Amino acid sequence: MPSHRQQQGLWAQQQASEYLVKQGLRWIAQNVGYRCGELDLIMADADVLVFVEVRWRGGSGYGGALASVTRRKRERLVRAAQCYLQGEAGRCAGAVRFDVVAVEPQGLTWVPNAFGLDHRF
Repeated sequence: MPSHRQQQGLWAQQQASEYLVKQGLRWIAQNVGYRCGELDLIMADADVLVFVEVRWRGGSGYGGALASVTRRKRERLVRAAQCYLQGEAGRCAGAVRFDVVAVEPQGLTWVPNAFGLDHRF
């Protein structure tokens, strides 16, 4: 049985997934984990493979959901994406990008191409 916090995270991922599908992205996978990190959502936007980090916050303390995607978190996401791409060799030959979806009580914020392999945000 997932904890309350895990249930909230799964709910936020569901909200993000539904929103992104309405925006034209195609769902590929969810909660893909490796030793180096986990990928919340993997989606496709035309021929671009999109790794989506979903952040949920019940309030705006500590800068809110977007601010919680720290440099260390971005590095873990990039490493997890590299693991995914190595496992999908030959099937993923196109471009990739990293998006962030922040789910907060005031609504959902989608930041396409939030950072790149150089970890800028």
